[in-house]
Amino acid sequence: MSTGLKRIAGARLAALVAALDLWLAWSRRLARPLALSGGCLVLGAALLVVVEVAARGLAGVSLGGADELSGYALAIATSFGLPLVLLERGHVRVDTLVRLLPPRAMAFFDLLALLVLTGFLALLGQRAGLVLADSLAFGSRATTPIATPLWIPQGLWCAGFLFHLCVAVPLCLRALIAFFTGAGEMVRELAGPPGGAHQPPR
Repeated sequence: MSTGLKRIAGARLAALVAALDLWLAWSRRLARPLALSGGCLVLGAALLVVVEVAARGLAGVSLGGADELSGYALAIATSFGLPLVLLERGHVRVDTLVRLLPPRAMAFFDLLALLVLTGFLALLGQRAGLVLADSLAFGSRATTPIATPLWIPQGLWCAGFLFHLCVAVPLCLRALIAFFTGAGEMVRELAGPPGGAHQPPR
């Protein structure tokens, strides 16, 4: 490859990296309030269950739908929290052996873990989308007293998975570029455990 072509390729790669970094920065800004809203849903569900239990114990009455709504809240909060957990590298991992490897090998396994996790969650999102499509096609409602149209909670659930995919794919691409350009430390910053988890044991 000529020097001119190398410069053009390098400039295009630099532009792609800058675009990916910008996208990930904006994704982080969106992921935080999304995760916070998921946490508020869980808190609201917990309060609803407390009120339900108190009403049953004190007055012998049931509000109805507390268990159903809390299930929706948990599912939606989980998918809403996935993007921030991914960006903050908060997934649980066992890396006792990986920490003993050379830096290049550690970067490889960090990248592999990110790719496998993204593929798994993409599969979950795809299955969630099929469930939503069926609910929309058949006008499904919950078989409960409040008869919730299922497309509402399922749509929010799928929205979380979709945003996660919009974060995970650029993150994988950015980590791949870092790995193949020899920036192993950047791979660990993108996909490795936070803090000093990769420091060899003494």
